[in-house]
Amino acid sequence: MTTTASQQPQPQPSEEFAFVAPRSDELAALLVAGADERPARPSALSASLTFGWRAMLKIKHVPEQLFDVTAFPIMMVLMYTYLFGGALAGSVSAYIQYVLPGILSMSVVMITMYTGVAVNTDIAKGVFDRFRTLPIWRPAPMVGYLLGDVVRYLIASAVMLSVGLVIGYRPDGGVLGVLAGVALLMVFSFAFSWIWTMFGLLLRSEKSVMGVSMMVIFPLTFLSNVFVDPRTMPGWLQAFVNNNPVTHLATAVRELMGGGWPAADIMWSLGWSAVFVVVFGTVTMRLYNRK
Repeated sequence: MTTTASQQPQPQPSEEFAFVAPRSDELAALLVAGADERPARPSALSASLTFGWRAMLKIKHVPEQLFDVTAFPIMMVLMYTYLFGGALAGSVSAYIQYVLPGILSMSVVMITMYTGVAVNTDIAKGVFDRFRTLPIWRPAPMVGYLLGDVVRYLIASAVMLSVGLVIGYRPDGGVLGVLAGVALLMVFSFAFSWIWTMFGLLLRSEKSVMGVSMMVIFPLTFLSNVFVDPRTMPGWLQAFVNNNPVTHLATAVRELMGGGWPAADIMWSLGWSAVFVVVFGTVTMRLYNRK
């Protein structure tokens, strides 16, 4: 006698594969297991370098951001050298020895304002709300912006020095003098950028940041010894120019690349850098924590 498939006995699951619902206390123990083995909190340096790399990746995806550190420096060197060289120094080759370190200092200082624009743009997009929820060193996002921009400053310096060498600039200080001048410029620019991070947090739009930046940068850069010796200026103007931070920076960079050691101007430049970091860095972090 045959039986149908429905009438055949079904296999019973063995005790080995029987499903047993876990108890709530077991689930809780499983969820909290390893809670003490969380990854260590990243150090301040590690977090800052990570945000600096983020700034570099933004350039990779939007390469047009390199315009201000490539085309702009080339334009500045060629325009001012050939426009004023013959009138102020008698020849381009003579003027380039004086003006190139000054234009280098001025151009890099002017480029620093884009740090504030980038900060303001990220705030408008809501990116900073995410940053403040992360278990990282609080200033890391800001320091990361500045570290990423230092790379841009180095690119601008390399471009301008290359153009200068082509049109006749010959630094008497050699490679070491040039490197020392660029290093001092990077320190000063890093510190100076804290001004724009403050404005980036304080102002409501990137256009406002650009406008305020221009109002600050143009007097500082043009009322200095970047283009001419201030001894020919009126006395009241000399008083401002001789105490201008950009004047101390341009003089120090010029002398270092020329083979000298301007101790006073180097100390002034480093002193101004410390003031910028202490004052504007502190204000920036207060705004960042409260905004």
